[in-house]
Amino acid sequence: MSAVEFLADHAERLVEVRRDLHAHPELGRAEHRTTELIADALSHVGLSPQVLPGGTGLVCDVGPASPKLALRADIDALPIPDTKDASYRSTVDGVAHACGHDVHTTVVLGTGLALARLAAHGELDHGVRLVFQPAEELIPGGALDVIKAGALTGIHRMFALHCDPSVDVGTVGLRTGPITAASDRVEIEVTGPGGHTARPHLSVDLVGAMGALATQLPALLSRRTDPRAGTTLVWGQIASGTAANVIPRHGVLRGTLRTLSRADWDTLPLLVEELTSAIAASYGVGVTVSHVRGTPPVVNDGESIAMVETAVTDHVSEAVVRETAQSLGGEDFGWYLEQVPGALARLGVRTPGAKVTMDLHQSGFDVDERCIGVGVRLLTGIAVAG
Repeated sequence: MSAVEFLADHAERLVEVRRDLHAHPELGRAEHRTTELIADALSHVGLSPQVLPGGTGLVCDVGPASPKLALRADIDALPIPDTKDASYRSTVDGVAHACGHDVHTTVVLGTGLALARLAAHGELDHGVRLVFQPAEELIPGGALDVIKAGALTGIHRMFALHCDPSVDVGTVGLRTGPITAASDRVEIEVTGPGGHTARPHLSVDLVGAMGALATQLPALLSRRTDPRAGTTLVWGQIASGTAANVIPRHGVLRGTLRTLSRADWDTLPLLVEELTSAIAASYGVGVTVSHVRGTPPVVNDGESIAMVETAVTDHVSEAVVRETAQSLGGEDFGWYLEQVPGALARLGVRTPGAKVTMDLHQSGFDVDERCIGVGVRLLTGIAVAG
């Protein structure tokens, strides 16, 4: 019995599952229907899924012994509309699986069902834990819920796949070391007495100070951190004022701070505070920094990456392995790798020859569903090797 034989019987059903999930997306910590669907499918083959204490997400052990290896899928969707023309387009206004979590869920579910069949035939000699995690898109991430629930107890290594629409289906992207960045949110409130724009010397130039913060703070961070860490601060919102001739009393800058360095991530809050205060002092404005910690970088373990590469060769021989680029996107799988070694791999989902593809987090995002079979064979191969 093999994953190939399993897929011969179940590939079409897995596509149906993915389309059902895609049509019924749920936001983080509200994934009740999704959790029920997964639990029903696993229970149907005699497994015993355990819903997490928060009521969404679950873990499920497969195999004859206590699991030492875990496979993770994230199950939540994004608060954006689904604009594509497909029979399985989202039925929930303003919510869509635009990051491929429906694929991740289907692949780990399919892998679990394949492993259950192997175990029933006596062909799986160790345990594997399936982790269906809620709230990956929320800061600081549902991975912390899973860890708090004790789901990593006894686990020695952990793996996950993430859709990559920049490469063709049948391609698996690997990278040892940092593959995604730490991702924090930064908000800076700027205050002053306000006044008339004709007499800035009698007040403080609050908007000018905000402009200095917007440009100088990212530049100074690039000189106070190792450039190889790729530390970047990018503003998404800057707001102040109501009239052209009034110096405002209040303004706010909001942005994201990212780095590939785990060590730098620990030092950035104090550094941002220090540099913000120094810039603000020259303008005489008051500042308050709110630094919301997000997720650590995902740092792939070399031995785990070697296991993935071997599984591709042994179980998905037609697939292509390539080195994948680092991403400054955040991914809460990093929290797991703070606890145990493991790897996040990129699963190609682009149709070969496609002239137009949608990136992750775009409203028209979709995948070539042949990626599901590739993912199931890959994760099954990793799990069986143990």
